[in-house]
Amino acid sequence: MRRTCLDMVHELARRDDRVIYIGSDPGPGTMAAMGEEFPSRCLIEGISEANVIGMAAGLAMEGYIPYVNTIATFLTRRCYEQVALDLCLHKLPVRLIGNGGGMVYAPLGPSHTAVEDMAIMRALPDMTVVALADADEMRRFMPLTLDWPGPIYIRLARGGDPLVSKDENGFEIGKAILMRPPGDVLIVSTGSMLCQCLKAAETLQEEGISAGVLHVHTIKPLDGEALHKHSQGVCMVATVEEHLRTGGLNSAVLEALSDRPEKPMPRVMSFSIPDVFTHRYGSQSDILEHYGLTSNGIAAAIAAAIEP
Repeated sequence: MRRTCLDMVHELARRDDRVIYIGSDPGPGTMAAMGEEFPSRCLIEGISEANVIGMAAGLAMEGYIPYVNTIATFLTRRCYEQVALDLCLHKLPVRLIGNGGGMVYAPLGPSHTAVEDMAIMRALPDMTVVALADADEMRRFMPLTLDWPGPIYIRLARGGDPLVSKDENGFEIGKAILMRPPGDVLIVSTGSMLCQCLKAAETLQEEGISAGVLHVHTIKPLDGEALHKHSQGVCMVATVEEHLRTGGLNSAVLEALSDRPEKPMPRVMSFSIPDVFTHRYGSQSDILEHYGLTSNGIAAAIAAAIEP
């Protein structure tokens, strides 16, 4: 997913002279090909995220579409004021590519785990927040960023994630995708958690529990219409995210469901990271298993929750 995203920035630069890449201390050679082809539109800066956001804002005001790339925690926590005032306040078309959303960098500890990034980004007026499922979905998404108004936060997963999205489903920013029709349960997922949710739905089906899966790739603006439509008649909605329970997908879903007081409110169950800074140093998969964010953990908890 990461490589695909950056390759698409290079491809978009070929299509549109407004596209410019700004990397904040990337790995050596990360955008070497684009740098050779478009040296004036491929800028590599040091560890100075607040300055990079200011640069991107200035370039956007001059008519460019900057794509800023760095580690998610540095792009959100470290320069939050600049993102809010330089980008969102002026509704500038800057694309923030956050590497390592969730527990990708768990081996480096809480300073590098981006577990509140979606919450703080979606709190900003005029910010769009997107978390893709896989590389194929990234290819469908990136061309739409050229003319999208205002800033976008793009949350990237680990890379090498299983390909589970479908070309026939298309892609539209702000429009959720129904991957499995709802039955007893509707599982609402975002980002690379879609793979785990589809597996969980298959496991539940084997146990006689029908579970639909709604892929919410856009956290903001959330597709409230799809959520209301597909949650009608289910006994439970389960939200699944590699993020703190506070402020992320679960919060967005609860907000959307509460906006329709005339509709019956379904029971909502959250699969997320608790309100802690995790101090468990280990692999991403180990940490996710610890918090029950695996297909088996999700299926078992849903089955136990809906048993009579």
